[in-house]
Amino acid sequence: MKAQSQYNARQKPAHFEANVVVIGAGAGGLVAAYLAAAAQAKVILIEKEAMGGECLNTGCVPSKALIHLAKTLANSRHLASVATEYAPIKLDFAKLMAQVQEVITRIAPHDSIARYTQLGVSVLTGTARLTSPWHVEVTLATGEVSEITTRSIVIAAGARPVVPMIPGLREGAFLTSQTLWALTECPRRLVILGGGPMGCEMAYCFAQLGSQVIIIERAARLLANEDEEVSAVVLQRFQHTGIQVYLNCQVKQIDRSLNVACVVAEYQGQPLRLDFDHLLLAVGRVANTEGYGLEALGIKLSEQGSIVVNGFQQTNYAHIFACGDVSNPEQLTHAAAHQAGYAVMNALFGTFKKFRVNAKLIPRTVFIEPELAFVGLNEQRAQAQGIAYRVQRYDLADLDRAIIDGVNYGFIKVLTKPHSDTILGVSIVGEQASELLAEFVLAMNNSLGLKKILAAVHSYPTYSEANKYVAGVWRRATAPPFLMPLLAAYHRWRRAG
Repeated sequence: MKAQSQYNARQKPAHFEANVVVIGAGAGGLVAAYLAAAAQAKVILIEKEAMGGECLNTGCVPSKALIHLAKTLANSRHLASVATEYAPIKLDFAKLMAQVQEVITRIAPHDSIARYTQLGVSVLTGTARLTSPWHVEVTLATGEVSEITTRSIVIAAGARPVVPMIPGLREGAFLTSQTLWALTECPRRLVILGGGPMGCEMAYCFAQLGSQVIIIERAARLLANEDEEVSAVVLQRFQHTGIQVYLNCQVKQIDRSLNVACVVAEYQGQPLRLDFDHLLLAVGRVANTEGYGLEALGIKLSEQGSIVVNGFQQTNYAHIFACGDVSNPEQLTHAAAHQAGYAVMNALFGTFKKFRVNAKLIPRTVFIEPELAFVGLNEQRAQAQGIAYRVQRYDLADLDRAIIDGVNYGFIKVLTKPHSDTILGVSIVGEQASELLAEFVLAMNNSLGLKKILAAVHSYPTYSEANKYVAGVWRRATAPPFLMPLLAAYHRWRRAG
């Protein structure tokens, strides 16, 4: 009744121009528009900037292209130990960044207006504002203003980098995930504020490319949402690479009064000054909710500023949905795409059947060296939620393929229910961790336990064998204590004839 009361004072249109209007053409919006068109619905997609959103233009695609090039450069250095002659590669940073842009250019047609128009989506370039629960006002790039009536709305407006209120920060230049890609020279000294996934990925990249990299993190460890042993491995690898890391470090101001800009901070109770040529902000992202008319409609926002949705991706208006970074604290491309599918199916067919998102099985990856990959619960989260678990662990130091490739470090850790092979969560630290995780995600999505992974044949020598080996750890640890002595007695009896 409370939800219905929001509609009482509003005039619903007699007919609608669209079945669904999608606001934002990033990962979530594109999936929502694609599925709506595939279902033969009339869908209008509105994007005020570039098609593909942050993922294509300033996020996943350019960052992973840069990481690939940085890793290729790092691998080339390993050849020095087996070469009779070796000349270090002299990097042309401008060419490297041009190659990153070339990757974007090659992928861009997948997300283009032309492709989506061909798929049956009406694409408008302009800004959108909700003027009622069923009316979307569009201001086109030409300045023309029109209004669309729609039965449902999917908001996929994304997020933007947080710019903290640090004295002196805005008085000069700084980098974010959106502006980083305009660099034409490799930073000599790069200070990164933030030790989360983005900060760690860019620290790894630029350290391999030759920058002197410093991470400042106010928390007690890097990647604070993951288990302590994960953070410890990353810190050790970073320090081995030459990255300086300051934990429990509080930034007080950015001082640009001298010829050299520096970060003024407090570290271990003492003042600290760190000079930099470039400063990269990686302290989080905030949902894009301003300017869309959400406040006037009373669409609920969280304390962090994101749109509040239920398990069906509905806002407090049953026919208005939100997905991706604008509503999800995880802010992952694949999470946005996953939620978008549920949002648009509920928008189109929710009258007959609603589909609930399973947010617990969204994988998380950090593309550094070694790679990090997670799904479900880790120990930290399980303990916080009071969930009982058992740990199965396999060290990749023993994996033949990792030894062959010279990357035999890291581990796979699986949390299971006590006295069961049911998988609660997985943490992987090591080479190709993001690929190894897929088998566990598939198992968890289909309620398959470690027994099924143990029974599957894995090629030799591959990294995926590690998944089978960690299942073997569980099998040995859970074998009944009476079984081994009983088997030994049986075989003695057999030998006796």
